[in-house]
Amino acid sequence: MSRTDALETIRYEDDGDIATIRLVRPRINVRQLSEIERVVDVLEDSSKASLVIFRGASEGIDFADFDPKVGLDIHGFNKWEKLLRRIEQLEKVTACFAEGDLTGGGFQLLLTCDVRSARPGVHFRLPEVQMGFLPGMATWRLARYVGFGHARRLILRGDAVGTDEAVRLGLIDEVREDLDHADLRAHYRPETALAAVLARRLLLESGETQFEDALGNLLAAQFRAISQSAFLENLKR
Repeated sequence: MSRTDALETIRYEDDGDIATIRLVRPRINVRQLSEIERVVDVLEDSSKASLVIFRGASEGIDFADFDPKVGLDIHGFNKWEKLLRRIEQLEKVTACFAEGDLTGGGFQLLLTCDVRSARPGVHFRLPEVQMGFLPGMATWRLARYVGFGHARRLILRGDAVGTDEAVRLGLIDEVREDLDHADLRAHYRPETALAAVLARRLLLESGETQFEDALGNLLAAQFRAISQSAFLENLKR
């Protein structure tokens, strides 16, 4: 049986150069985490797709999975953060299209993706602090997109952000009714996926790397990029 058979909380499609993961459960539970892990295994091990799209809506963690009489185990939060980091470091370009509100974990997933867009009227919110716990590594990622002041406001107050403000802050790139795969293919072509992944890696490292180390990392990545056949073919055009 395929690792993507019998999925209940997500839908997975792979048409060769684009893989799509659709969230079909309104809240993130243990099963959904496990099913996304299974799909990420496939993306890392065997999928030829150069672009991965996450789409749907999410209301955050489903606490029905936890017994309120027993203290929460940090293990589940650790698994979630490791999964998000795997998505953030996929050797593919990643996109998130918010078809409905993204709250908590859904918002956190958005922050790991390279390309981010939403339908009109969608809202984004991190309510965790207002509930008495923490919004995961959104505490690390959010300020990179919106700056410390806005990140502090959104995390400490749990304010909901609409699409217009999300574009202004840099949380999402654009508002659109639906995704245009032809447009995505035009901007994120399979032959240039490696360069995009390498550029993302350097950006993720930029805040913690001294210039001399960053230069060394750049030159190593640049060597990989200019050694690929896609770059050599472009030189002939």
